[in-house]
Amino acid sequence: MTEKLNTGSHDLPVSEALAAFMGTGWAYTHRDDLTALPQAAYTAKRRAALAARFPGERLVVPSGTLKVRSNDSDYRFRAHSAFAYLTGDQEPDDVLVVEPSGTATLFLRPRSPRSAPGQAGQEFYRDRRYGEFWVGRRPDLAEAESLYLIDCAPIDRLGDALTGPARVLRGVDASVDALVSPHEGDAELETFLSEMRLTKDEWEVAELQFSVEATVRGFEDVVRAIPQAMTHRRGERYLEGIFGLRSRLEGNAVGYDSIVASGAHACVLHWIRNDGALNGDDLLLLDAGVETDALYTADVTRTLPLSGRFSPVQRQVYELVYRAQEAAIATLRPGARFRDFHLAAMRVIAEGLHDWGVLKIGADEAMEPGSGLYRRYTLCSSGHMLGLDVHDCAKARAEAYLDGVLEEGQVLTVEPGLYLQPDDLTLPPELRGIGVRIEDDLVITADGARLMSSGLPRHPDEVEAWMARLLP
Repeated sequence: MTEKLNTGSHDLPVSEALAAFMGTGWAYTHRDDLTALPQAAYTAKRRAALAARFPGERLVVPSGTLKVRSNDSDYRFRAHSAFAYLTGDQEPDDVLVVEPSGTATLFLRPRSPRSAPGQAGQEFYRDRRYGEFWVGRRPDLAEAESLYLIDCAPIDRLGDALTGPARVLRGVDASVDALVSPHEGDAELETFLSEMRLTKDEWEVAELQFSVEATVRGFEDVVRAIPQAMTHRRGERYLEGIFGLRSRLEGNAVGYDSIVASGAHACVLHWIRNDGALNGDDLLLLDAGVETDALYTADVTRTLPLSGRFSPVQRQVYELVYRAQEAAIATLRPGARFRDFHLAAMRVIAEGLHDWGVLKIGADEAMEPGSGLYRRYTLCSSGHMLGLDVHDCAKARAEAYLDGVLEEGQVLTVEPGLYLQPDDLTLPPELRGIGVRIEDDLVITADGARLMSSGLPRHPDEVEAWMARLLP
């Protein structure tokens, strides 16, 4: 299969003499010293579980394609989570095929040849998307087999392998979708690929723990940088950059766009503009997570007084959210309903709002399905599954996730919040514009849950003492 080179309109022409010269004089660089990725033994078990779920069927899972950011510049590639889960591979345009026999093959783009005739021999120095001069070296077939512990084949043989019916994870790679007629079971494959990630194995839990610990270090970096950030008109963005540096040093990137929200910006649930100044009288809501090189992400939020100490009204709001989170965490154990922790947190929130006189009805009435009036001040759910995606397992059925029960090995967030909008006339003026969220990552254990993010303080007294140690 011959592909057109991905060159730019402003690229310099290549003479025949230069093309001939570029095709000679290259050393042999195949690597025999590669060892398997640490997750390779686990990805093999996952592929076996997938094959067992759909016996006698061909299953196709693409890695995804490069996506244009602007003109001829692509976003940094991030493999589809299901593909990474099953292979450990993170290259674009690769495809996993599980055969009806249960055997699996990874189809991938081989390395650019240095001396082939025509366009094939020019890819490595002329192709902006795939040429190794432009984007770096990728593994050859034998190296990929050593890394991923799976049989590998050139991507141009994929069409020959996809004869007959197959279930495809669709919407990931349009060229793969076009090779196989739609299957009535495609959606079922997508659902299972999401549900099989609900419970993490020991390697995944360890990877997530590393992600959380790196995130803790990133939060410490941010606190240390607050005084300097306050001198900039875009102090939120300064702190975003500080956390981003930690994420790139210790991992792949941030697991999602960081929320760095000061003052009333904290009342915007997904504030990612991060273009505001910092005022010492305000709170800072920081929601951020480091994504590891294997693509597992933490998801942690702390709401911090920029001055280092909560004002009385800030503490009032913070302590209610803290009590809600404590109530939620206390429900976590195998066999508990997934929804229990959210309901426990919301009851505390509703009771507190009623005690303040903000909510005019009692908690029992407010919690009724036909009411929910307390949600004006909190709105969203109090947590979600966590893993390769920040909102992990999103395609799982409700009965397996939202309406399911917790199991040992599941990892989730607990994140109640209060978002008291600056223009909400149902609130007393002193409460308007205060947003507080406290979010932690927990793994379900045999007899309860372990707080993975215990390295960050949660109680307001502990937060103030922690900040005092870190602030210059």
